[in-house]
Amino acid sequence: MPPRSAIEQLPDHIRAELEQKLIANGFSGYVQLAEWLTDHGFTIGKSAVGVYGQNLQRRLSSIRASTEAARLISQAAPDDADERSNAIISLVQTEIFEALLSLQEAADEDDPGERIAILGKAAKNIATLTRASVSRNKWGVEVRKAALLEAAQRVEGAALARGLSADDAGFWRETVLMGVK
Repeated sequence: MPPRSAIEQLPDHIRAELEQKLIANGFSGYVQLAEWLTDHGFTIGKSAVGVYGQNLQRRLSSIRASTEAARLISQAAPDDADERSNAIISLVQTEIFEALLSLQEAADEDDPGERIAILGKAAKNIATLTRASVSRNKWGVEVRKAALLEAAQRVEGAALARGLSADDAGFWRETVLMGVK
């Protein structure tokens, strides 16, 4: 397996500053950024900076696309049953799935302990997301049940107001409630 990227091994503050410079430079100027790293005591070539920059740009583009999709969803989708949250959870699930695929393909991790740690973090995030999805779905079911109960009461009241017998009004109330458990 190839060794970890030299940029990934940089101290956090240097890597963060490099990322800021990559963004500020519009993901260009790799020669100057390699020279900047050399000035700070790190010998990393322009090609490695370029690969890292392209990966960072791809990640940021993905985040922007997800954010834009969530914004469009929030504008277009009604929120009576919290459909926006469901759509956002779905987007996050897609991103985690793609990250897991990338992780499986990333055979460049020499340290099995590090790979296990990465998998552990991914598993924890997936478990949290799954719990959120289950809770959201349960909440959606409860909202639909409450709406059906309200509709059934309105139907029964309207039936009684129109002169139907209590038995007939009850029949229509129960008909609306069919399928509610």
